[in-house]
Amino acid sequence: MPRVLLIEDDPSIREGVALGLRRRGHDVRSADTGEEGLALMGTFRPELILLDLMLPGINGVQVCHRIRETSEVPIIMLTARGDDFDIVIGLEAGADDYIVKPARTEVIEARIKAVLRRLIDPAGNRPGVESHGELAIDRAGLTVAKNGERVPLAPSEIKLLLHLSASPEQVFSRQQLLEYVWDHSYHADARLVDACVRRLRHKVEDPAGSPRYIQTVRGFGYRFGPL
Repeated sequence: MPRVLLIEDDPSIREGVALGLRRRGHDVRSADTGEEGLALMGTFRPELILLDLMLPGINGVQVCHRIRETSEVPIIMLTARGDDFDIVIGLEAGADDYIVKPARTEVIEARIKAVLRRLIDPAGNRPGVESHGELAIDRAGLTVAKNGERVPLAPSEIKLLLHLSASPEQVFSRQQLLEYVWDHSYHADARLVDACVRRLRHKVEDPAGSPRYIQTVRGFGYRFGPL
């Protein structure tokens, strides 16, 4: 089972979540501040992080930014409110998903599995590296390069790019992307898609021009290309 770093300042939630995940076989390390969580990153080397949004000192958004400077580890943001503003800020900072507290351990475990599920090539067997203009997409290695330089992408970002680029010019609705990338089937999470698209564009598009790769089809969703 994957190693989980839990950064949560509420002791009852922290202890309850950690206990529930350990009972399911996870190796869990806990921190009650952002500073302590960042320190554990180097020694514990987690495979997934559960990160509270509202932390004393360095808050969850700042922690997320710091982690994303050096790591692509999956991050699930924990928020005490279903407030759109808080959630979007967390997603824009680089989180792959979010959970509104309080949440049952089964729900948290399901989200962990969804985020960590192995990426499946959505186009079937397409070996080798694909070239799309300045982008080189290695489906087998799950890596992306732009102009020959590796582009660090979070799990949700690479899976979204793989899915869209597998069918150039095909329009996918936000709901279709939610179900494929995040395994979510409820419409309220459309902001997951929009936030991930914005992060992906920031990394692979020319900031001075219009989106070339991830294009918006107004009223419908997104498509890849044409180039």
